[in-house]
Amino acid sequence: MTNTNPESYENQFLQFKNELTSFVFRLVSNRALAEDLVHDTYLKVVEKIDTFRQESSYKTWVFTIAHNLAKNHLAKQSRWREDAQQINAKLHINSEELFDKMRGVYNSNPDRSFELKEHITYCFNCMTKTLLVDQQVCIWLKNVYGFKVSEIMTITGLSEGKVKHAIADARKNLTRIFDEKCAFVSQQGTCHQCSSLKGILNPEQDEQSKANQIKMVREGTNPDKEKLLDLRLELVKNMNPMEGTSSHLHIYFLENSPNWVKMALSEEKS
Repeated sequence: MTNTNPESYENQFLQFKNELTSFVFRLVSNRALAEDLVHDTYLKVVEKIDTFRQESSYKTWVFTIAHNLAKNHLAKQSRWREDAQQINAKLHINSEELFDKMRGVYNSNPDRSFELKEHITYCFNCMTKTLLVDQQVCIWLKNVYGFKVSEIMTITGLSEGKVKHAIADARKNLTRIFDEKCAFVSQQGTCHQCSSLKGILNPEQDEQSKANQIKMVREGTNPDKEKLLDLRLELVKNMNPMEGTSSHLHIYFLENSPNWVKMALSEEKS
């Protein structure tokens, strides 16, 4: 890139701002925090633009800054339990207070509806939170945001070997988790972990007919689990987790899930 005009860089930033925000959101699982971090990233970009030596693409440089700003928040997060969705669903069904709060969130959007593709994207976010942080970051960057291994090395500061191992381990773990837990793949009907709650909120929606329209679901009996993971990734790549008719409910789940799991486990011990 040879253009050093600040206005040109600002225009480029705006072109991938939504992509950057969705990446940060998928890491920190909080909308307000993600938006704040992207704003802080922009301020850093403006402050340090004279130090950009074009040794990487401008986009890679910006993602590096955003990743570094998110590091402190990522360090404070614990890996999610693989059964977090089931725990949260059970907790809401058994708690009238929590269920009413969830219903209020659902009803807050006049355009609300249950979309299977959005649900699968949300579920992928949850499952990714069960991985080590480096695995989360690397698989998002490689398989959803399309960065090369060399670019991921720049963004994360990891060696080539560590980046490749993080991606391979993330794929291996996600393949196992989805093979064991996903009701779409096991052909036991639509995913009950979360859609059961949405079914209660809106019983008129036919989740199964929507599910049958999705290639991943149609190929659920395919023994090639790697291919099924790739189909999920392709679906996730084309979805923004902060947009959609059920995104407000999914964001509510993502932001509160860790506290709900702690609450449920605490109640079990008491």
